[in-house]
Amino acid sequence: MTQKRRHSRTRTATRRSRWTAVPVTLVTCPQCKSRIAPHRVCPSCGHYAGREVIAIETDRPKKKKE
Repeated sequence: MTQKRRHSRTRTATRRSRWTAVPVTLVTCPQCKSRIAPHRVCPSCGHYAGREVIAIETDRPKKKKE
């Protein structure tokens, strides 16, 4: 199939005006205070929703929750 009619510059520009880049959403991990994507396990400390989901081996000791 071939194109029947050409789109005007205004119509093309209106469509392309929505092509903006969206900034990445980041939240602060409540355990280690690093910046992470929301609803993901923290890659620094391994916590999600207030509990440790995966064990992360690091050189530095973990903070104790008081």
